[in-house]
Amino acid sequence: MAAAAISPDTPAIERIRIRVQPDGRTAARDAARYLGHAPKTLAMWRLNGKGPRYVKVGGKVFYYVDDLDAFIRGGETA
Repeated sequence: MAAAAISPDTPAIERIRIRVQPDGRTAARDAARYLGHAPKTLAMWRLNGKGPRYVKVGGKVFYYVDDLDAFIRGGETA
């Protein structure tokens, strides 16, 4: 069986644009996009005490990009 041909213009990694505040935090919607999950998935993780660490500022949920990267690497949770 032959391997599927990959065209030269196919990116190996998909680029995702998210808005990051100067202090390194991002909104829950952007964090979900960064992790490749739905925002509701992150909400359920928060309810169950799973997922990456997060902070609440003024009633809104934010994630630090460094914490998202740590979660991706080793599954560090809240």
